[in-house]
Amino acid sequence: MKKALHIFVFLLLLFCTAAGWAKTITVCSSCSVKTIQEGIAQASEGDTVLVKQGIYKEINITINKSIVLLGENLPTIDGEDRGEIIKIVADNVTVDGFKIINVGTSYTEDYAAVRVIKRDGFLIQNLELEKLFFGIYLEKSNNGKVLNNKIKGDAVNEYNSGNGIQLWYCKGVEVRGNTVENVRDGIYLEFSDNILISHNHSKNNLRYGLHFMFSNHDIYEYNTFENNGAGVAVMFSKFVDMNHNIFKENWGTTAFGLLLKEINDAKITNNVFQENTVGINVEGSNRIDYSHNDFISNGWAIKVRGACYANSYVQNNFMYNSFDISYNSGINDNVFNSNYWSNYAGYDLDKNGVGDVPYRPVKLFSYIVNRTPEAIIMLRSLFIDIIDFSEKVSPVFTPDNLVDEHPKMRKINHDRS
Repeated sequence: MKKALHIFVFLLLLFCTAAGWAKTITVCSSCSVKTIQEGIAQASEGDTVLVKQGIYKEINITINKSIVLLGENLPTIDGEDRGEIIKIVADNVTVDGFKIINVGTSYTEDYAAVRVIKRDGFLIQNLELEKLFFGIYLEKSNNGKVLNNKIKGDAVNEYNSGNGIQLWYCKGVEVRGNTVENVRDGIYLEFSDNILISHNHSKNNLRYGLHFMFSNHDIYEYNTFENNGAGVAVMFSKFVDMNHNIFKENWGTTAFGLLLKEINDAKITNNVFQENTVGINVEGSNRIDYSHNDFISNGWAIKVRGACYANSYVQNNFMYNSFDISYNSGINDNVFNSNYWSNYAGYDLDKNGVGDVPYRPVKLFSYIVNRTPEAIIMLRSLFIDIIDFSEKVSPVFTPDNLVDEHPKMRKINHDRS
């Protein structure tokens, strides 16, 4: 018993002593330590470098030890367009509470406001980034968090602008609560797996609000993608879970809410696609579950361009779209069942909430517009109603088995919580 007590007292003293070693180094214009880099140089593992409010004109600030770099009242780090500003090359580093402006622009190097290189356990939060090239750049770094940052670029052209948050060869990272606007891609993932992207607002970006390339087993949820060149692009990836997102007002000749290209084994559930040129543009994607989504007032709700097999479209609402489904093949290997279609004109004699007449969502006119876009000017004409009716009676150009056998008579209520 005495031995156990001695061990406990020894460990308690050791903990208290270790806690006593951690110190706070204060940086300010009137302090003995006047620059952030000098504060980091004087710090030891586990210390906090506290930066007081003010303007610090520094670049290439290198954090090479496990410390907390903490801003008080949002001090500003001004890179004066000269290059990269903060570089993290140690594990378990926190950067919290700064305004960072004027990152340098380069055509040979991807200068960033904050870069993490081959590290684990980082936390980057509560930053305001403006006048940037790249915002937060994670390179071969794992098990970290990027939380509650505001990133605002001034991008005009894709070739001389960077991305707001970029992950390259990363694993186990959480990106949550960020606002990203006016950059090239709001959030960009390449070769990054097991990533959680949630509660972000990505808007007014030149290209994509969110862009995946060769990234697997990722989740993005409860995000809003608004008024981007295109909302989200998921390419050459698998096992991506896309749920409870809002894709809205992504307008333009080549714009869409969501682009899927060469995607397999994914889930697209409980999302809202509203007022996009195309809600979902899909090509070469298989075994995807589209369920409990709302497609509202889009030009095209879903454009299926080909090579898409074993997908299911169940319990979705298609409301007031110019075209619900566009299909460029006469072969259908996908399931459409129990969706609500605002254009459905059938009846329900037994009052069970399901239409007694199957619904064909693919119109001949959508087939014509795919091949001759100029024909769109005839959208509301009587002639178009006639040819659509003739195709419905005797399908020739559209798949004869692309039918919702159990169309819902009323809008389906979806849980958005």
